Amino acid sequence: MAERIASFADFWPVYLRAHGDPRCRALHYAAAVTGIVALAALIATSDWRWLLGGVIASYTFAWVGHFFVEKNVPLTFRYPLWSFLADYRMFFRWLAGGLGEDLARAGA
Repeated sequence: MAERIASFADFWPVYLRAHGDPRCRALHYAAAVTGIVALAALIATSDWRWLLGGVIASYTFAWVGHFFVEKNVPLTFRYPLWSFLADYRMFFRWLAGGLGEDLARAGA
């Protein structure tokens, strides 16, 4: 992936191919839930340590999926905002039952 990806629409299939292993996706779902729980705890307690803990825990789950399962480099290093958005898009598409179609279209 030498050239920069110009749009999120072009990024999405690349992202899905980088998450082809269902075990990696499961770790990302755990990361998404951890992030949501940490955000809820931050709102409930006004304790900003939840934000730091949530970020650290979420990225730990996701990066374990890349380094040890997919054996690839997380796209977040090159596309941090799009990767963050795609993480939650993947999670909610999975919950809604539409992720399989997206994976098939992306060739993942």
